[in-house]
Amino acid sequence: MPILNLLYENRDVQNIENLDVYEAHGGYQGLRRAVTLERQAVIDEIKTSGLRGRGGAGFPTWIKWNGLPKNFDKPHYIICNADEGEPGTYKDRELLLKLPHLLVEGMIVAGYACCGTAGYIYIRGEYVEPAWQIRKAIDQAYKQGYLGKNILGIEGFNFDLYVHMGAGSYECGEESALMSSLMGERGNPRLKFPHAPLPVIEGVWKSPTLVNNVETYCAATWIAKNSGAEYAKYGTERSKGSKIISVSGHVAKPANYEIELGTPLMELLKIAGGITGGKLKAVIPGGSSVQIRTAEQCEKINMDYESCSANGTLLGSGGFMAFNDKTDIVVLMRRTAEFYMHESCGKCTPCREGTRWIYKVLDRITSGAGRQGDIELLLDICSQIDGRSYCALGDAAAWPIVGAIKAFREEFEYWITHKRSPIGEDAVPPVPVVVNPLLTLTPA
Repeated sequence: MPILNLLYENRDVQNIENLDVYEAHGGYQGLRRAVTLERQAVIDEIKTSGLRGRGGAGFPTWIKWNGLPKNFDKPHYIICNADEGEPGTYKDRELLLKLPHLLVEGMIVAGYACCGTAGYIYIRGEYVEPAWQIRKAIDQAYKQGYLGKNILGIEGFNFDLYVHMGAGSYECGEESALMSSLMGERGNPRLKFPHAPLPVIEGVWKSPTLVNNVETYCAATWIAKNSGAEYAKYGTERSKGSKIISVSGHVAKPANYEIELGTPLMELLKIAGGITGGKLKAVIPGGSSVQIRTAEQCEKINMDYESCSANGTLLGSGGFMAFNDKTDIVVLMRRTAEFYMHESCGKCTPCREGTRWIYKVLDRITSGAGRQGDIELLLDICSQIDGRSYCALGDAAAWPIVGAIKAFREEFEYWITHKRSPIGEDAVPPVPVVVNPLLTLTPA
């Protein structure tokens, strides 16, 4: 079935954000079940479930959990990445606001399984209301004995949980930059394996660290309660369970939908009420950093990791954006490029300089001053960024542009030749942006 409300089962229950109501609907039963098992057995449940990270990369969750040392020689930290900054994605915000105890419980389960001593929920600076809600849930959990010393009366099971608000940087959604920011350093990415130890060995404060997304921990709560085998019944062979998809754009019913992985993309569009204002032109399935697909290509895509990859795009964080046939793709890409240019931390040259040049060329084209050869120039710039930047932000800036040129090259060519939009007066107005005059290229 397309809609599969596992995490959203109690989303519409009144006052479910309060501990007493959450407990009345089965809350903290997953934790109570988990602590009756050996720590490794809980990790084995996650392995059986087939759960993959829901933040975008889709990395097998159990490998991270199993990678932390099984001892208490050093503090073990459980980190939640709630720095939800990917354009088009707003699923974590709803989980934090409506189901905060689902996250708190999942982090405590992870703390038990991975010998955790403390947890940190890193929330993006703009998420003020979700931060209040999660802090309230944490306070309630302490009062009820789910956090603190000797949790549930188990001697030696100690776990504290804190909220840390970021300063609004998209870059801090990258786990090493997040850890740097959490420690009070500048939010820049760090060296990664094999040049540096994995976070599970040496993360924050040079201690073993687990980093997962909000949705991932919430899924772990469901698995702890219902078993990994039960979770694995849903989805596809390699993409198990459910995925929350944030649907937006030119659809009748934009919202978060929890679907079974493997649901056809066109079926999800029907669930969201179909396209408004025209016919379907394109879809970005997984957030602004993944490659756009045409209406024809969308017919072949299922919403799971393997199908998206096989069709030249990614499931990503689930930021599903649909566009009608009055959308100017070149203008859309200029707006996308401006975002990544603005959010680049500037640490590495390919991303710092490359994102600016991508925007400059696209701004020149959409200002009516495009030149022959600009398309090849864009592709060349993207090739110098993709795989050459310090973290994945450079890739995220390059992929959408390359994908758009492949899928809609004729629109780029029309802009360059005719100095105006191929959509004409019916074009959907682009999002207003403030253009820095220092970034404008002077036409030859």
